[in-house]
Amino acid sequence: MISRDEVLANLGRYDQKKARIGVLASHSALDTCDGATSEGFNTLAVCQKGREKTFNNYFRTQRDASGNPVRGVVDDTLILDRFSDVLLPQNQEYLMNTNTLWVPNRSFTSYCSIDQVENDFKVPMVGSRNLLRSEERGGPQDYYWLLEKANLPYPKKIEKPEDIDGLTIIKVHHHVKKLERGFFTAKDYDQYVEKSQELIRQGVLDEDFEKHARMEQYIIGPVFNLDFFYDPLEEKGEKVELLGIDWRFESSLDGYVRLPAKQQVELEQDGIIPEYTVCGHNSATLRESLLDKAFEMAEKYVKATQQYYKPGIIGPFCLQTCVDKDLNFYIYDVAPRIGGGTNVHMSVGHPYGNTLWRTNMSTGRRLSMEVRKAIEQERLEEIIT
Repeated sequence: MISRDEVLANLGRYDQKKARIGVLASHSALDTCDGATSEGFNTLAVCQKGREKTFNNYFRTQRDASGNPVRGVVDDTLILDRFSDVLLPQNQEYLMNTNTLWVPNRSFTSYCSIDQVENDFKVPMVGSRNLLRSEERGGPQDYYWLLEKANLPYPKKIEKPEDIDGLTIIKVHHHVKKLERGFFTAKDYDQYVEKSQELIRQGVLDEDFEKHARMEQYIIGPVFNLDFFYDPLEEKGEKVELLGIDWRFESSLDGYVRLPAKQQVELEQDGIIPEYTVCGHNSATLRESLLDKAFEMAEKYVKATQQYYKPGIIGPFCLQTCVDKDLNFYIYDVAPRIGGGTNVHMSVGHPYGNTLWRTNMSTGRRLSMEVRKAIEQERLEEIIT
């Protein structure tokens, strides 16, 4: 891990009054840029050539003579041949020379090596650099390990395919779409073999997918992605905030489940198995009797990160949950950074964030509000890693 002294030395070069927010132009970058613009920061989107128009053209910022934004949220773009080129020394120097504070999202750690993010990326990062590795499922101290340490609920793990005895989800990366899911479900070992062989034949799974697969109990119930924020600078109120809740649209699963059951069975018999590729999000709320449970989970997660991943979580994080028939939560994924579904709340804010802060408060805006507060209080080093 790059030393904290080196990161803070780089931060010491910054003119904090001219700080701007930078992000890899994918995932939740629009929410990040929208929130930064709302809080008075200029923004930089680092784009990959061929995928730059959304940020470079369609959401480009226009400002009036006083510098106030009148259209768009992206002030500048850095267009690179590959996303991973942001790691090149000359590009890192550009970011630091332009006072860019970096906001990590999932695309950053998907397109860039996690080793390089930890060891070679010298740009001051808003959030928890060391926690990003916990998202790599199967690692020695991944988020499942952390959930166990925190005594938080998660679906029962199935150790080997022969042990499948009830509906099970098999989590594995897509063979062709490297950043997407090759998930499938099976009720027993025979179905596991049948489905996996069909998906291998279709090119969805690798031949050796089992080496990297996680098998766990499938929880039947609605999905709620709980978008939290931890504020280490807060001195009067609670440090844990629930900003909002989102849930996802998955292709081709969502079209599949809207068909009559008879047709679903016929499709499966024809070898057409639904895929779980996330393609959109929507907003949701929880019944109020479940909010106490949600906050309790967040508090436990925060304490565990502070114990095992010092200094612990900083800023946004997302607990991705299912709720069963008895209204019990199960955490099936954790994002130790800005979540993937927060774009659904940009500009209008999250229902809970708006209620708490009495204004439109998205995750992107809350993050930049924290940066602004840290600068004003001369405490920026407390939220930088």
